[in-house]
Amino acid sequence: MKVLVIGGGAREHALCRSLSLDPDVTALHCAPGNAGIAEVAELHPVDQLDGDAVARLATELGAGLVVVGPEAPLVAGVADAVRAAGIPAFGPSREAAQLEGSKAFAKDVMAGAGVPTARSYVCTTPEEIDEALDAFGAPYVVKDDGLAAGKGVVVTDDLAQARAHALACDRVVIEEYLDGPEVSLFAITDGTTVLPLRPAQDFKRALDGDEGPNTGGMGAYSPLPWADPKLVDEVLATVLQPTVDELRRRGTPFSGLLYAGLAITSRGVRVIEFNARFGDPETQVVLARLRTPLAGILLNSANGTLDDQAPLSWSDDAAVTVVVASHNYPDTPRTGDPIEGLDEVTEQDAPHAYVLHAGTRRDGDAIVSAGGRVLSVTATGTDLAQARERAYAAVGRIRLDGSQHRTDIARKAAEA
Repeated sequence: MKVLVIGGGAREHALCRSLSLDPDVTALHCAPGNAGIAEVAELHPVDQLDGDAVARLATELGAGLVVVGPEAPLVAGVADAVRAAGIPAFGPSREAAQLEGSKAFAKDVMAGAGVPTARSYVCTTPEEIDEALDAFGAPYVVKDDGLAAGKGVVVTDDLAQARAHALACDRVVIEEYLDGPEVSLFAITDGTTVLPLRPAQDFKRALDGDEGPNTGGMGAYSPLPWADPKLVDEVLATVLQPTVDELRRRGTPFSGLLYAGLAITSRGVRVIEFNARFGDPETQVVLARLRTPLAGILLNSANGTLDDQAPLSWSDDAAVTVVVASHNYPDTPRTGDPIEGLDEVTEQDAPHAYVLHAGTRRDGDAIVSAGGRVLSVTATGTDLAQARERAYAAVGRIRLDGSQHRTDIARKAAEA
């Protein structure tokens, strides 16, 4: 089949890499893509928020499946437009994508489904904000209700900072702080059947030791050797299936990728947030371990036939990804800097380590930075220690002026 992937980040490069290795994929296209994706897929310019334009492109290409990667096109209804054109689309409808598009909506769905989550208040006035902050106390957890590219959440002991962030949002969710380690668990669903993938952990803070500002993610690893072996089954039964069932009951069935951000608290598993798409950078490590060809799984989701899907096959290897970010990220990043050393990684580290492009573009013969998170350097190994060693060896070959990366991705888990 011919597949069209919408998006242009490292998540989409990971998806395109897996799809390019699938023998059932006869042609792979990506719009708009990036310099790295161009090595495995044919790129096309498109406004990824324009559903009609995406549907026209898919029709022109004769695509048998469209995979919508980022959250903004999903919330804009791009998957609806593709389906209206008679083409299978992997990704939820505009209405179902509100599970990520509005944290208040997600809280309402969780309440209806009986899903365990943090107590919260939805606030729209300064008075409501002050009452909520006072009710919960520090640490303060303040979330912009809408999409914020992974950077709309502030967790702080500083009341003034919490209040300032809340006042800058049109509508804000203020909730109790959840203790314990965080886990990301993806599930593919067709609106009825729910197929969980393997859990991962990502690192949101910019600096080592979980210091610095929140980012879109600075690295991830999988598997989680410290997690309860029953965790996936528990989350499927208490979080994922009830949420999918509740959305179907409401008349807004959710098909596509349901991402649960979880806290493993002293009182049990609690949902921090839902996303309506593959998470970045967790996708990079989860797909690195998936052996089952990807296209058929995504097509079964799009066609409502996920109950026909054979059990997924997974590698026993561990995977680690380290994000190389631009100077000044997550604030306004510097772009246009040349990236060197990519060929060295291919020559010296493949197949165990490889580079997935996030914010890059081609400038003549050079590849230059074009965003905040520039590259996701991903490696596999027999255990986390080996995967981590290989990932950082590859990171060491890359030269990007002013770039930054965390040096402690997966360190604690590898040493445990």
